[in-house]
Amino acid sequence: MQIIHIPAFNDNYIWLIKEENSNDCVVVDPGDAAPVEQRLKDIGGQLSSILITHHHADHIGGVERLLASYPQARVYAPKNAKYSFEHQVVNEASIITPEGLNSPFSVIEVPGHTLDHIAYLSEGHLFIGDTLFSAGCGRLFEGSAEQMHQSLSKIKKLSPETLVYAAHEYTQANLQFALAAEPDNVELHSYQQQVSKLRQMGLPSLPTSLNQQLAINPFLRCDNANIKAAVELEELQPLNNEIAVFASLRSWKDRF
Repeated sequence: MQIIHIPAFNDNYIWLIKEENSNDCVVVDPGDAAPVEQRLKDIGGQLSSILITHHHADHIGGVERLLASYPQARVYAPKNAKYSFEHQVVNEASIITPEGLNSPFSVIEVPGHTLDHIAYLSEGHLFIGDTLFSAGCGRLFEGSAEQMHQSLSKIKKLSPETLVYAAHEYTQANLQFALAAEPDNVELHSYQQQVSKLRQMGLPSLPTSLNQQLAINPFLRCDNANIKAAVELEELQPLNNEIAVFASLRSWKDRF
């Protein structure tokens, strides 16, 4: 698969997926139709499918306009939300092969940021929306800290070689918080330098490997003694389990 990032709004990424020697394209979370239409025009592509991770406007706002231009395109979307456009409902048990591709995608339910949030996994490529970011995770708009922790625990069980395609370029801001939570993490300092070079060249910091995130992302490291100690110092109280550490860490990030 060829995977192309399409910048949208201030910091969104819409991911375009195609196979070599094919004009058929799939896009993930098209919050804005215009940049998708322009990229399709640039590469001579034809929109065949749309994958939706959750219902927020910056992830679905361009769907109806794209369907007006490409009425044959099929939309896949979570079961736990209502949408104004026709779509095929998918859930944890779903394995789909989107029109335009030959590769199957597994659906993973990852509630927390929203209750309907899902991710799509194919051939080591994980399209995760707003659940997991590089060095961070999504805010808890609808779900609980326990739900988000469980969702991230699912992701942690995937192959370390999995490439993570998040929907926002939040990496540099997330790294500032990660360094506050774990200032002695050598891998974290090295990764910050790598990301800084990429962004200075105008390149995306994504995708990132799950292996990299396991080494530097505090929200995947709530079982780490240094993270736990830093959060307890911030909270001025002992925390009895990993979920409590995660909840306090997320609250700390919200205030950061």
